Amino acid sequence: MRAGLATTALGIMCKAPRPGVTKTRLARALGPERAAALSACFLLDVAASILAVPEALGRRGYGVYAPAGTEPELRALLPAGFGLLLQEGADFGLVLAGAVRALIRDGSHDGAILINSDSPTLPPDLLSEAVTILRRAGDRVVLGPATDGGYVLVGLKADHPGLFADIAWSTPAVLAQTCARAEAIGLPVERLPLWYDIDDEETFGILRDELDGRPLPFATRLAGGEAAATRACLAGLP
Repeated sequence: MRAGLATTALGIMCKAPRPGVTKTRLARALGPERAAALSACFLLDVAASILAVPEALGRRGYGVYAPAGTEPELRALLPAGFGLLLQEGADFGLVLAGAVRALIRDGSHDGAILINSDSPTLPPDLLSEAVTILRRAGDRVVLGPATDGGYVLVGLKADHPGLFADIAWSTPAVLAQTCARAEAIGLPVERLPLWYDIDDEETFGILRDELDGRPLPFATRLAGGEAAATRACLAGLP
């Protein structure tokens, strides 16, 4: 990257993939070992989507992780050059707010985009668009809506902890409540095209269909990422 080039932090919200801890809903169908292996592949593919964002655009990848002590596992999965940022806590809103604050502290980055780790086909073009929109003049929040009523990414260039307050996390109300919080604090919202994440058997089926070349069950102008690691992982599943 050229010296002096503005960079946006692209942080994957993640845990070290461990049986019985990650992808627990999928584990009911796949078993804990297979679910953990799939979680590792998801993380590899989301990181690959970050690397596919043009370097000239100005970006740096991070693993925003918990718990402490899992750094070696994550460093083995994440690309060289990715940073690690520990963010622990029972309140997910405080975790998100703290991650944004840490990534833009002291002007180290001109913005922070936090990405879920459960969208292995996340289009690199979606991430590039998020960086471009966030970098425009004026304050805003950039949201990538998800089919389950949440979002696959959120981007900010200033500290707005109130945006994440009083949100019913892990419910279909997350996106709507976040937009309402943004309106309440006077923060403009920019919405990206719809995408999806994989949390259960239904969305796992959508993933398999997508990778088999079948149309997605929602309208989008974007093509999914390659998801090479997930493809290889699924090839070994019945």
